[in-house]
Amino acid sequence: MSVALRTQLLLFLVSLSSQMGLGRYVGTSEVCNVCLCAYLPVCVCFVGCLDMLATDGHFTFVASLPQLACAAFIIAEPSEVISLEVFDISIDCNAGDFIKMFDSWVLKGEKFPSSQDHQLPLQQRYTDYCSSRAPGATSRSSQNVAMIFFHIHSPGSGFTLAVKKLHNPFPCNVMSQSPEGSFTMVMPHQSRNCSFSIIYPVEIQLTELSLGQAKSNELSPQRQVWSGCSGSGDYVELLGGNGVDTSKMYPCFLFGHSAQMKIGCDNSVVRLVSSENYINRVSFQYRLLEHSELPKSKENSLDNFCTVE
Repeated sequence: MSVALRTQLLLFLVSLSSQMGLGRYVGTSEVCNVCLCAYLPVCVCFVGCLDMLATDGHFTFVASLPQLACAAFIIAEPSEVISLEVFDISIDCNAGDFIKMFDSWVLKGEKFPSSQDHQLPLQQRYTDYCSSRAPGATSRSSQNVAMIFFHIHSPGSGFTLAVKKLHNPFPCNVMSQSPEGSFTMVMPHQSRNCSFSIIYPVEIQLTELSLGQAKSNELSPQRQVWSGCSGSGDYVELLGGNGVDTSKMYPCFLFGHSAQMKIGCDNSVVRLVSSENYINRVSFQYRLLEHSELPKSKENSLDNFCTVE
């Protein structure tokens, strides 16, 4: 991830957290330190109370004053998952300090992946250092994003976080680092829901789709709104919204085949719903919408948010 893209994404996260519901977790009073470690065998750097990490390495946090609502967002490439380990820990759990690793992201008070798309119950996604008697704590994400929340009262207290990325042969539930690119989701005989989330307004074009026994590159979508997509077997839907929980996004476009859509929302999602009966596959391209393509603020109907071409 380039410095420019990482900065843009972090600023977007700061905006979301300050506006909509990360206040209890994330403090933005400190300037985030960007650590550039791409050319070092081991990265060791200091991180801020709100930070984004996109490289392998060791990242140290030391509180300069009471830090009661901090978080670090960790992101990897779409085909990777994230291994986290905290060590060199000097916090007082009995005084209310905590360090919690979370197998998801929280934005606007919503979680990605949603409860419908993640394989683990919510409580099993957390790894709480203070609830364990081990000298450290480890966690492995199910997708290419993870978080760590920390709450530290005493100046000088802190910890070190080790981040390592691991290959994922079948990526499911991806947060895109970039507003443009291409991707293929494959789900082999598993009953899973997989979402590819792009937190930008984009145009999405489905280029290849194989669902169940049908395969085609040039057929039209069926449009259904809200709950109309449920119970339809294996399918792909394109979602738009201003949060990250796919169960709360709109409208619902149900596809049995290829299509193209402009989604003028803060978050655009390609979602693949699979039974265990088939090998399902969807390929798509996406690009950032130009300013002139975005809907005007007064145009708040569903049709103005998302258009099929």
